Amino acid sequence: MAQAVKVRFDKEGDVLEVLFRNAPGYLPETDQDAVTERVDAAGNAAGFTVTAVSKLDKANPLVAHLAKAS
Repeated sequence: MAQAVKVRFDKEGDVLEVLFRNAPGYLPETDQDAVTERVDAAGNAAGFTVTAVSKLDKANPLVAHLAKAS
């Protein structure tokens, strides 16, 4: 069965949020300053947030390593 993903963009804050599921957890650092990961209590990716979206370099995609999604 396909999994629904929630995507929100806050134009004023220039923030993109992607949620795979709404689960309690924590926000560990990633290898990219612009990316905050959402991880559930079991360590699985539950989503992520990208800040300063309009300032991203279109010629060089943003790459961040996230926890494995369950």
